[in-house]
Amino acid sequence: MSEAPAIDPRDLRHAFGRFGTGVTVVTTRADDGEAHGATVSAFTAVSLDPPLAQVTLMRSSKLSRYVEGRPFAINVMSLSQLDTCLHFAGKPMAGSPAWGAGTTGVPVLAGNAATLECRPWNVYDGGDHAIVVGEVVSLEINPVEPLLFFGGKFHHLGGLVGGSPWEQCGDGHGGQWFAGAESLRVLAPV
Repeated sequence: MSEAPAIDPRDLRHAFGRFGTGVTVVTTRADDGEAHGATVSAFTAVSLDPPLAQVTLMRSSKLSRYVEGRPFAINVMSLSQLDTCLHFAGKPMAGSPAWGAGTTGVPVLAGNAATLECRPWNVYDGGDHAIVVGEVVSLEINPVEPLLFFGGKFHHLGGLVGGSPWEQCGDGHGGQWFAGAESLRVLAPV
């Protein structure tokens, strides 16, 4: 059996970058109680019941050490928050980020497209990253355009593709593949 060729990390990063994502800043309190955050594009929904969300953090980041076992917030960045996003990615902005008032005591940013306040659920090994899952205990949604990231650059939403927007998956959470199919009849076994 031949060994698979080694994957060049630059090529892998470029391939990952072909997947467009939203942009989040994950915030929590540091050991001294001060608010701390980091820009993160590796965010995903995990479960509706229980309500779980996941972020993936570099193990070498301070945030990775602060989040384990502590409440945190996932701040989904709005288009108007590019400076804030860059600030938490290591490019300090003039002034300081605008902080908001969360409901659980976790530091949250102001002006987000959405905010999910989480309590710790579990942390999983993800190689050079930690996969952090939190239980969403509070959320806020704002009618503003989200900030997007694709190919190493920031973007905004474009138009709809292919007609009407997708409202619901056909095979989960109450969806029925054949809803409205009045002429559907069950076939008898042969």
